[in-house]
Amino acid sequence: MVVFGSGTVNGVGEQVQRLGASRVLLLSSPSGRAVGRMRQALRDLLVAEFAGAIPHTPVEVTERALRLVNEHAIDCLVAIGGGSTTGLAKALAVRTELPQVIVPTTYAGSEVTSVLGETEDGRKITRSGPQILPETVVYDVDLTLGLPVAVSVTSAVNAMAHAVEALYAPEVDPATEEKALEAITLIARALPVVAGSPTDAEARGDLLRAARLAGTCLETVGMGLHHKLCHTLGGSFDMPHAATHTVVLPHVMAYNAPAVPEVMLRVAEAMGTDDAARGVHDLVVGVEGPTSLCDLGMARSDLTRAAGLATAKPYPNPREPERQGVETLLVDAWQGRRPRPARLEER
Repeated sequence: MVVFGSGTVNGVGEQVQRLGASRVLLLSSPSGRAVGRMRQALRDLLVAEFAGAIPHTPVEVTERALRLVNEHAIDCLVAIGGGSTTGLAKALAVRTELPQVIVPTTYAGSEVTSVLGETEDGRKITRSGPQILPETVVYDVDLTLGLPVAVSVTSAVNAMAHAVEALYAPEVDPATEEKALEAITLIARALPVVAGSPTDAEARGDLLRAARLAGTCLETVGMGLHHKLCHTLGGSFDMPHAATHTVVLPHVMAYNAPAVPEVMLRVAEAMGTDDAARGVHDLVVGVEGPTSLCDLGMARSDLTRAAGLATAKPYPNPREPERQGVETLLVDAWQGRRPRPARLEER
């Protein structure tokens, strides 16, 4: 079930009761926003809190939260925050089969997917299953009005990455293609508005809608090189999730463009630009988002290893993820270059 609107957080308690639950564990991150409003909404349903959700869903963090579930006889998980908090709820749900109510405050989109990525021993492993998909998602535009612009930018471009990769996935169908292009259009239009006017409710609502659309694309099809690279950089090098997506996306698009020129043309048209990869890069620059892996703390000496990890096993991607080519891509992303124009002879 999906609830979308303004002030909808006030009805979270009713959603918990609709699931037949009465003992809630509230999940958030250390810097969680709007937790106070959630406490008010849950009232007597709130039994325990865990504010330790962090990026990449480390198994050891999940195990700490799991102890609270068992100690307090929890029968429902309520998560408020971004993708890290949603990931923790999913990790607990897959271990306990407890129902989830997710209240996103960013544009991660993972709240509408049955995909879970967990990190253990320096590796990020992804799995999927019906028990991972949250039962209820409550979107409240009001909760995003105070989201810092920097976080809004990287979160929205992360959502755009779901949509872009869906367009050239082997399983893509016309319905998924339509959702992906609509998400890209909404983000390209709304993100500059939010950057200039962070409390613009209409633009914030458009970004939330785009995040949901892009998330449903991620649920429908498999992801390619971009997500493999970002999971590698996050799980093995502890790079920040959404910011890494933001830096890497235009370079992966440029890498793949020679193999799927018609897809990149549709992306460019959706964005109102003449080159998809450069258009994403220029959008990020225009809203003062990150463009360099170096600036995010990635060591130049780690790029070769990262390329090797990301190309160690085959997976669907329109252009073969060849190790040297992927390392060149990473060097460009590390340096923060504007992507090179697509060259069809590279196909």
